[in-house]
Amino acid sequence: MALIELQEVSKLYGFGDATVLALDEVILSVDKGEFVAVMGPSGSGKTTLMNVIGLLDRPTHGSYLLDGRNVARRRPNQQAKVRRDRIGFVFQSYNLLARLSVLENVALPLAYKGMTPVRRQKRASDILELVGLRDREYFMPRQLSGGQAQRVAIARALINKPSIIIADEPTGNLDSTDSKVVMELLADIHRQGNTILLVTHNPELTRYANRVIYMHDGMIVGDEQTAIGNMAKGARRTHFQRRKVTDDEIVEGVSALMRDVPGKELASKPKKKAKRGRPRTKKRPVGRPAGHRLKAGSRQRREKAKKR
Repeated sequence: MALIELQEVSKLYGFGDATVLALDEVILSVDKGEFVAVMGPSGSGKTTLMNVIGLLDRPTHGSYLLDGRNVARRRPNQQAKVRRDRIGFVFQSYNLLARLSVLENVALPLAYKGMTPVRRQKRASDILELVGLRDREYFMPRQLSGGQAQRVAIARALINKPSIIIADEPTGNLDSTDSKVVMELLADIHRQGNTILLVTHNPELTRYANRVIYMHDGMIVGDEQTAIGNMAKGARRTHFQRRKVTDDEIVEGVSALMRDVPGKELASKPKKKAKRGRPRTKKRPVGRPAGHRLKAGSRQRREKAKKR
């Protein structure tokens, strides 16, 4: 029997014309002890799939079986208990509490179990020893490097001894050296019998997985079994043999954008409007009434009359 089984799971966000189909009738089965890498472009539904499996989100349609039990429709408090005891999360942004020390961050999940402070700090210290950070117990998160912070996040995910580890882009903010340290740590956890679900854009990280799932537009479009240590063929083909975009496709995309975006239609340049103001009037001679006009030759006739 599979550890994780999704049966025609769909997830919708929004309503009406704003509805977004994040997962489209996904069918997935994961056995205990597998290391599964999930790949796909941004917006393909990878994170939504992990949120459904990690009980952070409910599917709109379909069923989710964990150890043969339908956990998708349980009450929120029951889901929280399953999530606490069975699933560990490692996020790209670490999600460490800035006001707590490294030891307190790692021990925090045990507080929800009601464990005494002494016991949970002892347990947290032992987990930090496994990830090589026991000498950083009383450091604050801001005093750690990116790789150290991610190892603290892994220690926190392991504190409750979960059977499933969900790692969403755990090396996205790390350099190549720290990325290798984090992935070797996940590989050690996998060798101890844990099930690992890894979301990644890096094809090199598929070397740590024995199965690679490819997603696109909310659907699983590929499922490849691979040997640990070898890069998946699908990941190599997708990332190293990308098809070049032609000029015609670029022009077609721009034309489609101009049609879809309102207010972006091409139009001729509008003519300038004449400025409005008071009409100009001719200046009249000083001392003459308005509208007075001398008749032609009147001045010459007056001068002749004076001579007579």
